[in-house]
Amino acid sequence: MRMWNTPPRLLCRQHLLGEHKEMHMFVGAFRRQISLYGYIEGGMLETARIKERHDALVSEMEHRGYMHLSPIDVNPTDEVRGRVDVFANLKELARRCARCALLQKEEEEAFEQRDRSCKRSA
Repeated sequence: MRMWNTPPRLLCRQHLLGEHKEMHMFVGAFRRQISLYGYIEGGMLETARIKERHDALVSEMEHRGYMHLSPIDVNPTDEVRGRVDVFANLKELARRCARCALLQKEEEEAFEQRDRSCKRSA
């Protein structure tokens, strides 16, 4: 389980749906009072952002036309613990998953093209 915390549009279908499921698993662990110490200390979870992250993932799922029927109504804790390194996770996703790497590359190329267009019009 982990919170990738990257822009959801840069996740392939498998990682998008997987992280969504894992947000529910983190909520369940909190409710059952299962320790998440290893995830927090390992940089895989920001406890106070579970609902926020879930909702961002759901927004991307709906944008892609996926059905969502499992809301998280409240964050399981207000306690701020853990920090996820987004840039390290982008690199790890690109290393692990060719589809996520392609999404990242396409995003970078689109940004560079927009940047070139802005420089030409300035």
